[in-house]
Amino acid sequence: MRPDSMRPDAAPADAGTRTDWSLARDAFGRLILIRTGQPDTPVTPVRGFPITAPDEGIALVGAQGQEHVWIDRLDALPADPRRLIDEELAQREFRPEILRIRHASTWATPSQWDVDTDRGPARLTLKAEEDIRRLSAGALLIADAHGVQFLVRDVAALDKASRRILDHFL
Repeated sequence: MRPDSMRPDAAPADAGTRTDWSLARDAFGRLILIRTGQPDTPVTPVRGFPITAPDEGIALVGAQGQEHVWIDRLDALPADPRRLIDEELAQREFRPEILRIRHASTWATPSQWDVDTDRGPARLTLKAEEDIRRLSAGALLIADAHGVQFLVRDVAALDKASRRILDHFL
């Protein structure tokens, strides 16, 4: 049980599947939670599991960090609230996915990598091998020297040359 579900003002555990709330944008473009009998509340969607299950476990969180609504599955929502949540998440998240590693400047760190991502070509600087974190059996999170986090969703899905370069650093 989530701790917020015990608070009297917290949303019920099944709020993510019920239709007693809606979302809209206010005059300033902020996402607003609308519930019957309660004041409209500015909220921010936050993924519970941003890498392993990005479309599951979304919390609509208020300005003070309080959870107002828990959404079990994003695809279970009607089209309009889902679109608003997707728009808001896209503005907040920047985690390019590496599709191919074209070149590494050296086999030791620090090393400059030229990569192709889902957002276009990029150059990242790997400061140390510790900046490559294993997330699951085949997923990696690579932090570059500038703080940008790159995702390799499945190492096995990379081409042979990319895997060979990556193997030097794992």
